[in-house]
Amino acid sequence: MRLDVVFTPVGLTPADVAGRTVFVIDVLRATTTMCAALKHGARAIIPVSSPEEALRLQQTIGADEVVLAGERNCVPIPGFQLGNSPLEMTTERVGGKLVVVTTTNGTQALLAVQAAGTVFIAAAANLSVVGARAEAAWSDQRDVLIVCAGRENAFALEDAYTAGRLAVAAMGGRRLRRGLNDAALACVDLVRRYGDRWERPLAVSRAGRDLIGLGLGHDVKDSARQDAYPVLAQYHDRRVALVPGA
Repeated sequence: MRLDVVFTPVGLTPADVAGRTVFVIDVLRATTTMCAALKHGARAIIPVSSPEEALRLQQTIGADEVVLAGERNCVPIPGFQLGNSPLEMTTERVGGKLVVVTTTNGTQALLAVQAAGTVFIAAAANLSVVGARAEAAWSDQRDVLIVCAGRENAFALEDAYTAGRLAVAAMGGRRLRRGLNDAALACVDLVRRYGDRWERPLAVSRAGRDLIGLGLGHDVKDSARQDAYPVLAQYHDRRVALVPGA
């Protein structure tokens, strides 16, 4: 039984994710935004790799059914209705819609693990419900893989801290070492450093500082609200949707 963390999805192969329960994290901001969209009534979220693919998909499905959302380097994409802010995902904007989204890091991480049978999105916003699912997988002696989206194919503090919180939840609140890879151990140590204070690791991270510098500090604060959007969402058949009955 293993609980592994990877700091970026770079190099992941179908064999790396096969047979494992996978959790994908991009707390600033993609997975937080997805949780907010589903909480406010979006039918599903379709992650795609590029703005061009998003526009093609909108044409195929129909503009009345689809809302385009996303960013590149924190900046909303021209021609898209929404950016990548959880605060934009209101019922009026996304209720009953398919949200087609592309982001710099988060959607790429989801696309990298689509060969896995079971993939959930994770953030502070849904930590309790997704943590319970991680604990259930660990208790059932299933291998767990936590994939951090990272930033520009490199380590991101905010995702690693979130991975540590999820790993601790998977172990029932204990901080064990057996079965954890080195990255998972490092993430658990980040929880020792920062404790339960989401605001600090998110705000001092490079992503957090960049967002604050762009006047998007409200997104950092919203992403630090534990269980703000308590949904259990699974990525399956190229869509992120609520788990029925969860």
